[in-house]
Amino acid sequence: MRTAVLLGFRLRQEVLEWSGAWWFLLTLVVQAVVAPLIGLFVWSAVYPDDPVIARYYVAVILVTLMTESFEQHTFSERIYDGTLSHELLRPQPVVIGVIGMNLAIRAWLTLLGAPIVLLTGIALHVGFDWSAVVRSAAYLLLAAVLVFLWTFLLALTAFWTDRVHAVVGFGSQLVFLFGGTAAPIGLLPDTWRRVAEVLPFYGMNGLPAEIASGGSGSMVYQLIWVVVLVAVVTVVWRIGVRRYTAVGS
Repeated sequence: MRTAVLLGFRLRQEVLEWSGAWWFLLTLVVQAVVAPLIGLFVWSAVYPDDPVIARYYVAVILVTLMTESFEQHTFSERIYDGTLSHELLRPQPVVIGVIGMNLAIRAWLTLLGAPIVLLTGIALHVGFDWSAVVRSAAYLLLAAVLVFLWTFLLALTAFWTDRVHAVVGFGSQLVFLFGGTAAPIGLLPDTWRRVAEVLPFYGMNGLPAEIASGGSGSMVYQLIWVVVLVAVVTVVWRIGVRRYTAVGS
């Protein structure tokens, strides 16, 4: 209960703070929608008579906006400038502040990006089965958790290297290639499709979009990766903090 109250307070604080950064947030929105739009244009040209392609990519745009994470900026920089020490001294888990800022940025991106999603859908005459959209909500929630855990895990490498942006950038490219943005994984060659179905990236992006567009998929696959990433993040966090405090930053 106390954690929920603290998270709610931090979320409200971050939403208000980010409300003054309209132009920067719009830049993040444009950055988030470019890759799915390119995928939409390319695959709509390849399959001009398939309405599922447009429906899928409109869903991917929305999923991307709702799950974007920037912990390499919001968290790693605190390790570099030493202000993480202040967070460690507070009587609350450090991750509450990280999650609060993450949710605030996602809320603003979703709000500012919604007109793009709406206009794209109208322009392409995209229609959704609303029962499928409702069914995709649970998949979307797990996708949001997976993206946060993956980005936060990569951001933790800031304890050991000053090249965290390159590390997170590499991780983002894996999500782009195997997550269903570069191409719906059903259109990949068999070998690459099987690889994509095992890795966690499809559950971060393509799976909830596919469910929203009328497809099917396993939520167990997402849950397994959530458990795995939580365990890995916990171990890496403890080792990293031990190293950080030992160095005396």
